[in-house]
Amino acid sequence: MNENLIAIIILLTYFSPVFYQLGIVIKENKKGNKIPLKKFKKFLRYSSAILIPAIIGFGILSHTNFLNYEKPLTFDKYDQITFENFRGLEFFKKSLYGNERFAYVVTSIESDIDKNFVMVQSLFYPSRSFVYKKNTNSKELLTHEKYHIKITELFARKAKEKISKLDRFEKDKIEEIIRQAEKEERKFQREYDYNTFHSYVLSEQKRYEKEVDSLLNLLTDYEKPKIRFNDKN
Repeated sequence: MNENLIAIIILLTYFSPVFYQLGIVIKENKKGNKIPLKKFKKFLRYSSAILIPAIIGFGILSHTNFLNYEKPLTFDKYDQITFENFRGLEFFKKSLYGNERFAYVVTSIESDIDKNFVMVQSLFYPSRSFVYKKNTNSKELLTHEKYHIKITELFARKAKEKISKLDRFEKDKIEEIIRQAEKEERKFQREYDYNTFHSYVLSEQKRYEKEVDSLLNLLTDYEKPKIRFNDKN
């Protein structure tokens, strides 16, 4: 069943007493009886006091699972990552294109710009990433998801390469380089998923693995997150 339809059914079920009370209010109000209206307002306040915190809590947990939290991991922890680190929650989605074997990984390029240095690094967010069916033993699926992490690291290194070649510290140029790297990274990630069909097209998956590994090896000089400008001057 579509997850949006499930959400609508849940909301309608929750609000059915509200609709019932509203019908009574309208009926009695025509008779000049104001008591049901006062009861309805009180009922509505109590319902809102329950529903609003529930919606906020649901939204927070959907974004980041604070009930099973693990802080973001830097790329040097890459070899340690397994599906045990995928701690995020997925409340509705049970399949991807009809397949129950799927996962979702969240990564980002983070930066910090100072007068003396620029720090650019890739991060993996365990408590925002999830795998449907925690007991999956699919090495292929894990490899596919972990290459999303490698792709983010690749574009972080590309940004550091460009920044390190600047003649002097220029904040505007540095910010533009990082923004462009993030834009290109997102595009590459989408193409990676599309061309590999989320790991199911093995030939494309292997092609991307070779390409990404090769490019990362070419940029080993930019593994460290910090670029110090004082050292260059």
